[in-house]
Amino acid sequence: MSDGTLTIGTRRYSSWSLRGWLPVRMAGLDVAVVVIPLAGGVTPAVRAASASGLVPVLVHQGVAVWDSLAICEYCAEVLPSLWPVERGARAWARSVSAEMHSGFRALRMGMPMSLFRDAAGAGRSVEVLADIARIDAIWSGCLERFGGPFLFGSAPGAADAMYAPVVFRFMTYRPALSVAAEAYCAAMLARPAMREWLEAARVEPAAWVIPAMEAAVRA
Repeated sequence: MSDGTLTIGTRRYSSWSLRGWLPVRMAGLDVAVVVIPLAGGVTPAVRAASASGLVPVLVHQGVAVWDSLAICEYCAEVLPSLWPVERGARAWARSVSAEMHSGFRALRMGMPMSLFRDAAGAGRSVEVLADIARIDAIWSGCLERFGGPFLFGSAPGAADAMYAPVVFRFMTYRPALSVAAEAYCAAMLARPAMREWLEAARVEPAAWVIPAMEAAVRA
């Protein structure tokens, strides 16, 4: 019997669900994954599962956690290595994670996560390109300082979980990136957990596809 549940949205689209699922998987929490199909807004099923009307929601050993970054912090109490050991590096990791959590609205709106599309060249507004440049700078700075191939060293952690949906977005929209950022994307896409998410998304029911999310985004 599992220790709880992790409720997520449609894997094909739910970037925040991926941010919650990855640290849960990294920490090895024994929870059942419950998938609620999304419909472009708050649905009764999501509202029933989450008082905030948002996913993911982790319930582990009776403790409820309903925010992706909070889930990262919870999982780090089980697996402290999700954050760097050294205080300065840990502060850096938390800062870039919080920046992802609260920012990059233009990227979210202009390049929504929609796996399996070929949208190369789409969504490249001035504001989106500025967000991409900032993310590239964050990744490049982390890789240079901490040695890679992940943001804070040889193993992925909470910060990588926060940026994982961006990797999928870049796979879909294929913007120009630095050599360092391209290498980081390749390292992330090679991770078994990322491949597992993609394969699970691939076999989701066709009825869960949201046509508006599959439509072309204006370049």
